[in-house]
Amino acid sequence: MNGLGKRVRDIELGPEMTVDDLLRRMAASGGFVAKRLGEAADILARMVKEEGCVKFLSFPACIVATGCRGVIRTLLRERLVDVVITTCGTIDHDIARNWASYYHGAFEMDDSELKRRGIHRLGNVLIPHRSYGELIEDVTQPIFEEIYGAGVREISTKELCWEMGKRMKRSSILYWAWKNRIPVYVPGILDGAFGSQLWLFWQTHRDFRIDMMRDEQELADIVLSAKKTGALIVGGGISKHHTIWWNSFRGGLDYAIYLTTAQEYDGSLSGARPREAVSWGKIKERAKRTVVDGDATVTLPILVLALLQRLREKHQG
Repeated sequence: MNGLGKRVRDIELGPEMTVDDLLRRMAASGGFVAKRLGEAADILARMVKEEGCVKFLSFPACIVATGCRGVIRTLLRERLVDVVITTCGTIDHDIARNWASYYHGAFEMDDSELKRRGIHRLGNVLIPHRSYGELIEDVTQPIFEEIYGAGVREISTKELCWEMGKRMKRSSILYWAWKNRIPVYVPGILDGAFGSQLWLFWQTHRDFRIDMMRDEQELADIVLSAKKTGALIVGGGISKHHTIWWNSFRGGLDYAIYLTTAQEYDGSLSGARPREAVSWGKIKERAKRTVVDGDATVTLPILVLALLQRLREKHQG
């Protein structure tokens, strides 16, 4: 009646509520990030359900060192995304955790002491040296030799990720990418332990090449032939930019969800809001879009669980 739009509504909690129920109430609550998270759940569900919409997932490596690896795995196992764009560190952590373990730590630990003990710290996650660099070398070099021995002299990052995935456990992200034929593109393939092992292998196999152009051609074919596209974008950096950059060649994404802790005041790509991407043509002006400020190890599991609940309701209905 007063022209102000929707009224703020209280969130009523109950013991029988699902995560999806809660997010629906958060969307109606009008409260800060809670509203954004509820909106993100609505956009994600609509994006996944729309027939003919190619769904991108981009994320940085750090969350693969945490339990969020299981959330990413679920998205691939259930075929809820069609394309993954990520960083070299994702391969590093997926390989490392396939054959070894990471451990709980704390942000405030003594890093000099950790170094003396042979432990890397990633936030509040502890990674023994033997579970990372040395292990990755021991695992990858025989696989590279096997690929090379089969006559392969050029390979794309997608094909390389699938080659790794088919040799890994079902707990692996790359395993499910290979199993379900979901392409994983790594535009910064040399920026990590896995990339360093590729460089080391090249020292004695100078005719071995990573065919980045094949990846880019496939991405071009995907975006230019898509009826619609959407993206769940976790964090920033090269994986975020590669996702929205390629979609600019088709006039932008139709759906976009950003999960981020970065701020926009420094002009960085990581902190840039979806509205800035509109000016570049990376997201359509009328796209369904939102940004959720907060740690993705909190927001991503909530969103994905709500999505699974909505999809279950759809099938039961």
